[in-house]
Amino acid sequence: MAFYQDLLAATEQDRNELLSIPFIQMGAAGQLSLQSYLAFLGQAYHHVKHTVPLLMATGARLPERLEWLREAIGEYIEEEMGHQEWILNDIEACGGDKESVRRATPMPATELMVAYAYDTVNRLNPVGFFGMVLVLEGTSVALATKAADNIQRSLNLPKSAFSYLTSHGSLDVGHVDFYENLMNRLDCEEDRKAVVHCAKMFYKLYGDIFRSLPLVPLKKEG
Repeated sequence: MAFYQDLLAATEQDRNELLSIPFIQMGAAGQLSLQSYLAFLGQAYHHVKHTVPLLMATGARLPERLEWLREAIGEYIEEEMGHQEWILNDIEACGGDKESVRRATPMPATELMVAYAYDTVNRLNPVGFFGMVLVLEGTSVALATKAADNIQRSLNLPKSAFSYLTSHGSLDVGHVDFYENLMNRLDCEEDRKAVVHCAKMFYKLYGDIFRSLPLVPLKKEG
């Protein structure tokens, strides 16, 4: 079995636990209030703004034997550049104050996930960062487009309030194929173990962000 399939099998329970979180379930069903959606976007900004710096740090720390992976990281960087600004624009389109979000301190759960990502790259094995990629991109493909459509309909918001979710839902479908090919090229057992371990950790840490968000249901009229 190719490593990518092994990785999915090894993290299936972790993935299911993430997807069963009430905030995620209600978001996919379009049952969240504007307050909850804005809270989600705010925390997304505070971890997405680290994506490119983390990719750069990962590329810098990779050994020469993984030069092919460093080149792939260059492609990721090009794709991910500036996405945090999309999130701030979505917040503004919802009537939120994007500059106050930019200046805000992230929730502890968000800060811990980001800190663990840097720790993985700098102290453990930089290849482990691809465990975070699996979690964030895999979750986007599974939920982002559906959630965006349903939340937009239920809150009657403009499409411009969903550029982050809709772009990642479609964009990450191609990313998953790219990612699968990269993971299947990993031939070092220590690198593979690092990806599995970090994916499990990130499923928990990313889940903790959703568990910490204010779960304010949409009020039904009438």
